[in-house]
This record gives sequence, C-alpha cells and structure tokens, in this order.
Amino acid sequence: MADDKPSRHRSVPSSRIGRLGGFTRLAGGLAGGALSEGARRLANGERPRLDQILLTPGKAKRLTDRLAHLRGAAMKLGQMISMDAGDLLPPELAEILARLRDRADFMPPRQLDKVLAAEWGKDWRKQFRRFEPRPIAAASIGQVHRAMLPDGRLLAIKVQYPGVAQSIDSDVDNVASLLKLTGLLPKELDIDPLLAAAKEQLREEADYRREGAMMTRFGEMLAGREEFVISRLETELTTDRILAMSYEEGSPIEDLASQPQDLRDRVAAELIELVARELFDSHLMQTDPNFANYRWQAKTGRIVLLDFGATREVSAGISQDYRSLIEAGLEQDREKVMDAAIKAGFINPRALERHPDAMRHAVDIVVTQMSSDEKLDFGDRAFVPEIRETVMPIARDRESWHLPPAETLFVQRKVSGTALLCARLGARVNVRGIVSKVLAETA
Repeated sequence: MADDKPSRHRSVPSSRIGRLGGFTRLAGGLAGGALSEGARRLANGERPRLDQILLTPGKAKRLTDRLAHLRGAAMKLGQMISMDAGDLLPPELAEILARLRDRADFMPPRQLDKVLAAEWGKDWRKQFRRFEPRPIAAASIGQVHRAMLPDGRLLAIKVQYPGVAQSIDSDVDNVASLLKLTGLLPKELDIDPLLAAAKEQLREEADYRREGAMMTRFGEMLAGREEFVISRLETELTTDRILAMSYEEGSPIEDLASQPQDLRDRVAAELIELVARELFDSHLMQTDPNFANYRWQAKTGRIVLLDFGATREVSAGISQDYRSLIEAGLEQDREKVMDAAIKAGFINPRALERHPDAMRHAVDIVVTQMSSDEKLDFGDRAFVPEIRETVMPIARDRESWHLPPAETLFVQRKVSGTALLCARLGARVNVRGIVSKVLAETA
C-alpha cells in the first residue's frame, strides 16, 4: 500500500445535518449557477441544454470536490456507477466519476486523534513504537496508516471516517439526486439497482470486525497459493471502526501496464482464475473490483489482495446459474445461452419478445468472444461500441427493463470489474482454457 494519489487534510462532516448541508449547498450552487450561465448564453443568442449549463467545467470540478469531501456513500456510488455503467455514460459524467476512483481527502490530525482515542483510549500511542499520522491511502469510507508495534512488526491500520456508517442511506439518496439533477444520466439508465447495491455493500464495508473475519477466511482459502498475498488480522487492535492488519508492501497493479506482455498476461490469468474459483469452488467472493484493491510486489512476483469489506457468500443457485450460462457459451449454443440468461435473471423474457433480433445479436457477440480458442485480447474493446449500439434500444424500452437479483449484481460487478482491469493491463489470456479447467475440477 502507498500514497499514490495527491490528497489533503479535510475534516469529514460527521453529523447527518452537516452532511445534508453539504449536499444542499452543492445543489443550490449548481442550480443558482445554472440560472446565471443560462442567462449569459441566452444573451449571446445560444439555446443551451440543461446539462450544458448545470455542468460547466467549473461546476464539474465542484461536484467532484464535494463528493470527495463527503466520502462514504458519496464516493462509493460515484465509483460504482463509473465502473458498472461506464460504457453507457456521457463522457462528461464518466470523467467526473472516474476522478472519484483516484482521489480522497484525509482527516486532519485532530479529527484522526479523536477517532483513535474513542476506539483505543486516550493513551493509544503507547501501543506503538511508531504511528505515521499521514495516511498511506485514503478511500471512500476510511483511510489507512502505517504503524510499528514495539516488537518491530509493521501494521496497516484502517480508520473509518466518523459519521459514515450512520449516513449511508441518506448519502446514497442525496448523491443520486445530485447526479440526476445534472441531467447527464441517460434516461434509459436505471440506477435503482445500483443504489440498493451501494447501500447494502456500504453497510457491510462499515463493519470492520466483519471485514477482519472475511480477510481471515480468504487467507485460509488461498493458503498454499503462492501467487497471492493477504494481510493477517491483528485481532487485539481491531474494533468496529478500526481494522488492524499486517502491512504488505506493493505498488499499484496498473503499473504493470508498462511491463512485458508475458508478465501482464500471467497476472491477468491468475486474477481470472481467482474469480472462477471464488464463484465455482469456494463460493466466497470479494465483490469489489476497485483497482486499488490489488497491489503488485515486483520483488516476489506476487499479487497483494486488499479490502475484504465487500466479501460475501455466493449461493449454490447463483453458482449453478453461472455454470449453466458459461457452459452453454463454451458450447456456442446461443439459444441455450439465452435460456440460461433468462433463468438466471439477466434478461427479461419481454425483452426477447419485443427485441428478438437485437437480443440474439448481443448474445452472438458475447458468445463469439468467450468461445474462441484464441487468447482473448482484453486491450481490444472494439466489440463494446457494437454491444452498446445493440442494447441501447432495449434499455430505452421500459417494458423490457429488468432488475437481476441483488446477489447476481454483486457477482457480475466482480466479473465485469476484473475484465476492466485486464483491459487496463492490455492482457491477452486464454479465458476459455482457464474457465473450462475450473468448471471441470468443480463439477
């Protein structure tokens, strides 16, 4: 873990009133600024759209800055939408949300000390030989500090921002209203399932004792797998709002993008096999594929896995649904794929009735990609615009809308996020071979 992104001290609004005030001021600023901007453009003879006057470059920066300041659900929702719907979002909004993946401010020392004293007592410093006040990472619901115990062991200490856990539902609803206010969210994009998923995931991530238990389970699950590194839980220092674990050195996984092709391919293959084994073998999945949750140890050639707050059980039913869907795809049986997708809840049967040609074309694109005996080139995303153009008419048809089961949304987010990471690395992987192997071993 390292402090790879520039950050700054900013006190986290910890009360509900304080957080609501932040959203209210931002909404008021956007609306008030829109009136003056609209008047200026009209005076110049222009006829601007609402999104053009609501999100000028200055207001876009203000929106990003405010969401980063509030942290918690504000940042998490932005991150989730940017990863889950990135190919459907307008470029302006996609850029704003992408910035939220790369930045977070951290608590000033006085606020940090107040949180630590509340959890560990006023004399908390006596437990350490050294505690670094500047965080090495700052994310959506907490920041991470490096510390050394009296015996010389290095720890990573994750400290939760105050007020985050108590404001999850209201924050998600407020930030969703802000994003809708901008006018940039496509009308055909139904974000309700993302809102529900964000709330559920944040509640779990805010429970640091639960995360510690999941991290330990993952370590046991991957015991003997030398390609991965997982921190060890420091139980005595872990509380509801503090997670203490061994510090594991590493650099951002994206740094591998400049490394030789064979190394990138190997790392991507290991990550893909991990997802397959989470889904079909252990039935335990870390469902947050944020790139920051992976680090790379150049000296050892190992992948560091971080952040297990979003880890959850995968039911036998969901696992079987994915097995049926993938096996049909590998067999290139397109009708079987369609049936499996409907049974799993991915597709509304009404969509097939109302848009049969578009549905079959979309399935054909996906099957062609996944069933090839050649290595899948994740850096070549030429098929994405074709899929988008194919499915957008279906997405605009309200009678075709369908919400997959919540558990499926979590699993699919991990699958899609892993593919995005492989694309970032420009990896070429024999996905068919990896998945076929795991399916055979877990049949």
